[in-house]
Amino acid sequence: MNRVIRHFGIIVFVLLITSCQENHGDTVQLITVSEMKSLMQLGDVQLVDVRSEKEFASGHISRAQNIVYLGDNWEKEFSKLDREKPVLVYCERGGRSKRCTNKLVAAGFQKIYDLEGGIQQWKFAGEPLEN
Repeated sequence: MNRVIRHFGIIVFVLLITSCQENHGDTVQLITVSEMKSLMQLGDVQLVDVRSEKEFASGHISRAQNIVYLGDNWEKEFSKLDREKPVLVYCERGGRSKRCTNKLVAAGFQKIYDLEGGIQQWKFAGEPLEN
């Protein structure tokens, strides 16, 4: 009987923890390199590199604009984007872009895509960069 109660307690604990995590439903979607390439072919996505200017200058994905996450003009630059059109964000490995998606949801963006693994995953897949 004690094992049943213990297992039940563990299940309740896991459910409580997962229900407390941020959930943006259909607003934010983590995507792979191949999914990103497909979205970019649609042409109606706003591609944003949230890395530093130096990182961006060292190589970025074609058609990306650089808006440094929490940089001096971050809010002003993102306010220029269309909140109704999909936004695709990436950074070096995924940490900054994930934090950025939370701010974009709060700012009212309707559909946000985040490249899983960032530009490192893009390079690992053998995809080209621009300087």
